[in-house]
Amino acid sequence: MAYAATIGFFDGVHRGHQFVMERLRNVARQTGLQSAVITFTEHPQKVLQGAELPLLTVYQERVERLKKQQVDEIFAFSFDIIKDMTAEEFMLILHRQCSVEILLMGYDHHFGSDRLAHFSDYQALADKIGMQLIELPQLTDSEIGLVPSSTKIRKALLSGMIEEANLMLGYAYTLSGEVVEGRHLGRTIGFPTANIHVASDKLCPLSGVYAALLTDEELGFNDTPVIVNIGTNPTVGGRQTTVEAHIPDWEGDLYGRHLSVRLTRYLRAEKKFPSMEVLKQQIHKDIENLKSHN
Repeated sequence: MAYAATIGFFDGVHRGHQFVMERLRNVARQTGLQSAVITFTEHPQKVLQGAELPLLTVYQERVERLKKQQVDEIFAFSFDIIKDMTAEEFMLILHRQCSVEILLMGYDHHFGSDRLAHFSDYQALADKIGMQLIELPQLTDSEIGLVPSSTKIRKALLSGMIEEANLMLGYAYTLSGEVVEGRHLGRTIGFPTANIHVASDKLCPLSGVYAALLTDEELGFNDTPVIVNIGTNPTVGGRQTTVEAHIPDWEGDLYGRHLSVRLTRYLRAEKKFPSMEVLKQQIHKDIENLKSHN
């Protein structure tokens, strides 16, 4: 099996990445090859610099997003294993072991420990190896008015600009995890919440209250509007950041289930209220706000 492939970490699999995948599928179709994505299990920055970069998509989420792009194969390398390889050494592995015949490179992409400066340098290596190299243009998108990037999306999320982030992603930013035991404080004031255990390397947006959508066919949720609180719950003396979802007008046991909430709007900042009664009044307003926009 021979492949046309592209290479990158693809955190978020945002609209810029989706543009690359569309070009990849077109090239594969035109040449009669299978399409493949070359990616890495760890973020290169974490391996090279030891930096704990919060991710838009943890590994399994990223794989699922890539699969939705209708590529035929995903080759995932441990970056720790290949980090010392030169561009030529890595390209040889792609060609000989992964049967990559055509490699599509992003307009500003670089790989290899020798950090080649120009596309022409990679082109010379491809010619030597017997691969075809295609340089992709930069995406321009007048619909959203800016070029998507993982860095821009992280900044938008950390500023509470969820709608801008979603435009660049091409889908609603999602927080997922198992529902775990919490302090049960929501239940005591009439607003039970599902405490979602989000992976430690997943980026949590700016603390605050969000409108979100929940889908779980088994429980009968289909784009069901929910309230999501991200923060420490300062009114009750919380210190650890949690992600809690309240499903209006629903009661049931969610412990142990895997839930995914898709954030759609930033409703308000998290704050410490003078009493539990004032907090209850504010939650009622949040739910009214949620329902009035759905």
